[in-house]
Amino acid sequence: MSNKNQNQKVEEELKNQQHTDKNAQAAAESQEAEAQKAQEKGEEEKELTAEEKLEKELEEAQKVIDEQKDKYLRLSAEFDNFRKRTIKEKAELIKNGGEKAINAVLPVLDDLERALQNMQKAEDVKAIYDGVELIYQKFLKNLHQEGLEKMEPIGQDFDTDYHEAIALVPASSEDQKGKILDCVQTGYKLNEKVIRHAKVVVAQ
Repeated sequence: MSNKNQNQKVEEELKNQQHTDKNAQAAAESQEAEAQKAQEKGEEEKELTAEEKLEKELEEAQKVIDEQKDKYLRLSAEFDNFRKRTIKEKAELIKNGGEKAINAVLPVLDDLERALQNMQKAEDVKAIYDGVELIYQKFLKNLHQEGLEKMEPIGQDFDTDYHEAIALVPASSEDQKGKILDCVQTGYKLNEKVIRHAKVVVAQ
């Protein structure tokens, strides 16, 4: 075989080899592109799954918010009704608060009317006095049932929580100092609360 033919053969083999290399390279590039596309597709699917997960979480959060909002609105409405009812009851209590005390006094008022009628005819002062005394005791009893308590300060130690000194007189003995000698105006307590201090004369 001549050198020319050998060279031609070598050139053909080189060309074939180059062609094969190109085909292999093209195939590799094609595979790489497909792999890249598959990876991108997988990432897109992964991102879509994350979006769906986030959307689901948002839906659940919105559901909780709606439930809490509904509870708040119900509670707010209940409180508003309670507030209005309380205001109404308080107004009625203020308006009619003295009804019980007035009802307790009405029988005494009836007795006083009868006493006045009898006084016009009566000549016995002692009988009139006894009648008024009975009315007074009945009146005091009714008020006591409502929580009123009459103070009996004479002989007690002077106490500014219960007594108001309107006069000071010299004590006749050492033991009498600071004691109440006389009560000018009766003091009263209502359910243990002082509603009027007793006006008293105190020894000093």
